[in-house]
Amino acid sequence: MKIGFLITARLKSTRLPFKIIKDLKGKTVIERVIDRVKEIKDISEIVLCTSTNPQDKPLIDIAKENSICYFNGDEEDVLKRLLGAANFYGFEYFLGITADNPLITIHYSNLIVDEIKRNQYDFIKLEGLPLGSSIYGMKVTALEVICKVKTIVDTEIWGHLIDRPEIFDVKTIKAEGKLNRPEFRFTLDYKEDYELINNIYTNVPLKKVLDLHDVIDYLDKNPEIAKINQDCIQLDLDEKIKKEIDRNYKENLEEIKRKKRKIFKM
Repeated sequence: MKIGFLITARLKSTRLPFKIIKDLKGKTVIERVIDRVKEIKDISEIVLCTSTNPQDKPLIDIAKENSICYFNGDEEDVLKRLLGAANFYGFEYFLGITADNPLITIHYSNLIVDEIKRNQYDFIKLEGLPLGSSIYGMKVTALEVICKVKTIVDTEIWGHLIDRPEIFDVKTIKAEGKLNRPEFRFTLDYKEDYELINNIYTNVPLKKVLDLHDVIDYLDKNPEIAKINQDCIQLDLDEKIKKEIDRNYKENLEEIKRKKRKIFKM
C-alpha cells in the first residue's frame, strides 16, 4: 500500500502575506512543516502541492532544496489539485495538511497511518488537538468520488464535503492527555498567530523538531504568551455553501452512492 503526504501550499495570502515563507528560527514556516512530516513513519513520498501560478514558483524551489516532491495543479480547486497529485504519484492513501501549520502532530499522524493499514477507512480525522496540529488521512478513491459529485469549485475549505458518514466510512481519533488542548491555536492566519508561533520556536528547545508536549508545557507556564492570538477568529465555510453541499448530497444521495460503488469497484 502506497501512502503519501500532501502539503497544500500557495503564496496568495492577504491577511498575512507570504506567511509560509516567514522565518521560524532560521527556517521558513513551510520548511518547519516539511521537517515534521519527515518524522512520520511509512510515508512513500512527501509532495508539496502548489499551483500553476508563477507566483508560487518559490515553493517549488523550497521543495527541491528540501528533497521532497512537488506538484503544480489547479489554482482554486484544492481537491482537484490533491487528486491530481495523488494520482500522479500513485498513492492509494494520503495524509495531508496545509503549509501554514508548523506544529502538526507527529504522534497522531503515525496513528493515522496505523489505522489506514489496519482498517482502510475512507477518511480519518483527529479531534481535540490544538487548532493547526491536526492532520487527516484520506483514501484516494474517496477523494475521486468527491471531485465527481461536488458542485463547488473553490475548495480551500473542504471538510464539509468528506465528513459525510452517510456516504463515507469516517473514523475519528480523539486526542488524549496533555495534547487534548483545543483552546490553543497553532495555525498562521494573522500577525498575532505568527507572533505566538515565532515566540514558541524562539524559546522552546528543539533538536530536529519541536515536541508538542514541550510546547504545551511552555504555554502552561507562560499563559500570557498563550493569550497572544486568543482573539483571532478561524474562518469557516460560508453557511450558504454548506447548505448547497447539504442539498446536493441529500437530493442526489443514491446517485452519489452509486458513483462511489463504481469508483471503489464494490
